[in-house]
Amino acid sequence: MKSDDFKQRVMIKGKMQFLVDLDERLLQGGVIISEWAAFLIRAADISFVSGANLSSIITSLAAIEAYLRSESVSGGKRFVELIISSDLDEDLKQELHALRKYRNKWVHVAAPWDDELLLSSPELIEKELAQIARRSIIALRHTM
Repeated sequence: MKSDDFKQRVMIKGKMQFLVDLDERLLQGGVIISEWAAFLIRAADISFVSGANLSSIITSLAAIEAYLRSESVSGGKRFVELIISSDLDEDLKQELHALRKYRNKWVHVAAPWDDELLLSSPELIEKELAQIARRSIIALRHTM
């Protein structure tokens, strides 16, 4: 039991350091963000560090959407439209579209009874979610 607790603490410290390093590398010079975006960023970070990968993905993309919405002069655009009309780098736009589509599969489950993979190989799903959560956290920092 103590060994598992130790491993968990090491994992959390490593993820926290990853976020600090990412912020130091990508958020130089500061950025002004709305309180909504800041709240969502904190929630995404907490989810990421604690291993709640699906939550981290959803809240990271919600933070990106809130940030893009705060930067947009015309209201009422969908997330996809905010990405397209933003002045972000084209590679980042492509990454955001890929992450948005991945998130949509989880948020808008089309076939809830098609759950064989989820039941038979949950570790594969968790591994994929961890990878996408990491990409989402990185994309969030690049967007700012």
